[in-house]
Amino acid sequence: MALDSRLLAVLACPVDKGPLYYLGDDGGLYNPRLRRRYEVRDGIPVMLPDEAIEVAAAEADALDARIAAGELTPTFTA
Repeated sequence: MALDSRLLAVLACPVDKGPLYYLGDDGGLYNPRLRRRYEVRDGIPVMLPDEAIEVAAAEADALDARIAAGELTPTFTA
């Protein structure tokens, strides 16, 4: 189940308060500044800093390239 667009519009990283990039329910929400990913479990974003997953450099580079290409959009713009 995809996250509601209204929810995505207000989601921010709990650590740096910046926008996230939605990767789908299987991929979660990605923070390129901290190279962390927050899981989505049963349609609910798990926004707990202690449960964030560190993204490996190669995966982060691939995600950053998708962001640069416009394939992924931020949850909000500052």
